Amino acid sequence: MRLILKHVSSGYIEEVLKDISFEAEAGDFIGIIGPNGSGKTTLLRTIAKILMPKRGVIYVDGKNVAEMSVRELAKIIAVVPQNFQTNFDFKVEDVVLMGRTPHLGRFELESERDFEITLKAMRTVGCESLIGRSIGELSGGELQKVIIARALAQEPKILLLDEPTAHLDINHQIEIMNLLRKLADSGVLVIAVIHDVNLALQFCSKLILMKDGKIVAIGKPEEVVEAIRDVFDIDVIVRKNPITGKFYVLPVKLEKVGNSKIHIICGGGSGAKLMLKLERGSVGVLNILDTDWEVANSLGFEIISEAPFSPISDEAHERNLKLIEKAETVILADIPFGYGNLKNLEAALYASDLGKLIVIDRTPIEKRDFTNGRAKELYCRLKGKFVKNEDEAISSL
Repeated sequence: MRLILKHVSSGYIEEVLKDISFEAEAGDFIGIIGPNGSGKTTLLRTIAKILMPKRGVIYVDGKNVAEMSVRELAKIIAVVPQNFQTNFDFKVEDVVLMGRTPHLGRFELESERDFEITLKAMRTVGCESLIGRSIGELSGGELQKVIIARALAQEPKILLLDEPTAHLDINHQIEIMNLLRKLADSGVLVIAVIHDVNLALQFCSKLILMKDGKIVAIGKPEEVVEAIRDVFDIDVIVRKNPITGKFYVLPVKLEKVGNSKIHIICGGGSGAKLMLKLERGSVGVLNILDTDWEVANSLGFEIISEAPFSPISDEAHERNLKLIEKAETVILADIPFGYGNLKNLEAALYASDLGKLIVIDRTPIEKRDFTNGRAKELYCRLKGKFVKNEDEAISSL
């Protein structure tokens, strides 16, 4: 099964989708993410022929969707809408059985095989225990399972879902996403609009990032994760889960200062807020995999790196001093000092002698000195502007 879109533009009155082209095949689990109004739902409806393209063409297994009948297409594509509403209080099994409609003649009744397929679909999503209950009695998570089961009863090769985890609590979100992943693994092409970026990064095999009706990026999660900043116009910290190996993002929205000639001496997360407020800059010395190292790496700061869990080497220290010389301002974060990072305090003293040091003095040095007084001795020699927090430091620039 292969789905191909070529230069598709679509919309109700005005064009919402603009020149969309991509290919997908059986086994893909594609997540569509993007801000509100970016055209995500319009894309699903166009694929499903609920909307006809104004330009371009869509092929399903080599057939032009525009030339296929609704019944023919319904045997291939099933749609799970964002909201399911009915004026009748149907039983759960009757709702799922509705999925067999495309396979029945005009006056044909359901056969034993149709009932078997219905039951199989309910077992696949884990909602067979709901048989006999009215859909009006169901929770949001239970109802979503029933609607997915109805779609599976169509025996589709392509499953389209519009925000299948919206308004569900976290356990149902994970349950639904696991289910969709298993369906894709079984050979179904699954395409879902997903509002939670981290869920999409965790479960989808490919992502389509949309903005203003266009595809900004498409590919495996690790290939497009950096484009999330541009799509949502927001700052994010990109990290990799050490257990799953999957990427995740921490979105932040901070006003940028825009000074690129700031050097930050930090560690252990003490410099994260400063970096997020700055357009760019430099940091050092940081051990690789330190929290501040990850933030700086994600935001594109120039980094003086040291091996994990290693003391600062003379070479790294010298490179740090050179960045301090080039900087207009150096900010010393509120960090503890041990023998391993004492050279960073020596670097701050160098910046002090150059007259370009701001010190965040939130925690008394006595509580941060783990060098038997050596750090305190150097700290007390610092000259510069002492402030209480990061906001004051930024205001001083």
